[in-house]
Amino acid sequence: MESASGFRLIPTSFLPHHLPIHLKLPSLQRSNFLDLHRNRKNVIRGCYGSDEIGPIDGFQLTPTKIFTQEAIGAEYGEGFETFRPDGPLKVDVDFLNDRLQEGFLKRIRYAMKPDEAYGLIFSWDNVVAGTQALKLSAWKELAHEEGKQIPDDDDVQRLLLHGAPDHVLQKVLLWENEACELERLESKLSQLYSNNLLKLAEPMEGLKEWLDAVSTARIPCAVVSTLDRRIMVEILENMGLMKYFQAIVTEEDGMDSMAHRLLSAAVKLDRKPSKCVVFEDDPRGITAAHNCTMMAVALIGAHPAYDLVQADLAVGGFNELSVINLRRLFAHKGSTFMELQKQVAEKAPAKRRLTVDTIF
Repeated sequence: MESASGFRLIPTSFLPHHLPIHLKLPSLQRSNFLDLHRNRKNVIRGCYGSDEIGPIDGFQLTPTKIFTQEAIGAEYGEGFETFRPDGPLKVDVDFLNDRLQEGFLKRIRYAMKPDEAYGLIFSWDNVVAGTQALKLSAWKELAHEEGKQIPDDDDVQRLLLHGAPDHVLQKVLLWENEACELERLESKLSQLYSNNLLKLAEPMEGLKEWLDAVSTARIPCAVVSTLDRRIMVEILENMGLMKYFQAIVTEEDGMDSMAHRLLSAAVKLDRKPSKCVVFEDDPRGITAAHNCTMMAVALIGAHPAYDLVQADLAVGGFNELSVINLRRLFAHKGSTFMELQKQVAEKAPAKRRLTVDTIF
């Protein structure tokens, strides 16, 4: 049997089965096979930091952006660049609001079921899962292993949660100044935090009931994070939340800012950014949502209420929400349209008796 190029091909079934597959191939095919295998390893190494998919030396994969403060993004409505067969395509906020317009059939459906036109995007930290205690625990474990001390000062604790690790290590804790040692400590910190994340079993209070409510209303949901996708999926499955999310945006999506992650989630949900509601606990995330023309619901807790005044709605927990609040976010009727209201069962109007007047 000959190939189109004139080389004779030998069926691998005629060769000893104990040989590796690349040794059963002719020299040219073997070279191509090795090139493909090498490229595959390079891709895996670039994504995971190792030649293999899975834990490395018994340790879980370490997310690289867990403690990195992301840029807000989309300050002028700019988006991200994606690639198509005909070349790169720049996707910005106006582009998505225009291209993701509902078609004729969708408009009819959304007229009958308006809740389905919305898309809900949940931030990971302190919205889906309480991560403050896990981050502080990771810092304390790092200090214990390195033989260091962490002050109990409130300002230091706040910086441990919201500051960049290299800044905290150099300027706040004064542990290290060497670049290589800083990199080692940051990597170790991320590893400790990711190990703590895998122990999560319960989501934020009231979240599961809220997701049940929006799932009944057939409103699609997405979750955004800087975590590795495999770790994110495992945690969501541990908490029993995976079935509620139709889209997940993680580190592998390659987004450079908070706004870009939100836009990516809108694309995956097939909803216009202007029809999306973002659930956040961080003032910077609320700004990113507004830059993307999205509504923002703030959860009070990690930040005090006075830091979240720019949100369209601020609540103490998911148990204060109902689907009617989503409708009122887009209604803009009256000066008190954002006041929380309990959803009540709609009563059918009283039937009127029709009479016909006859004129003689």
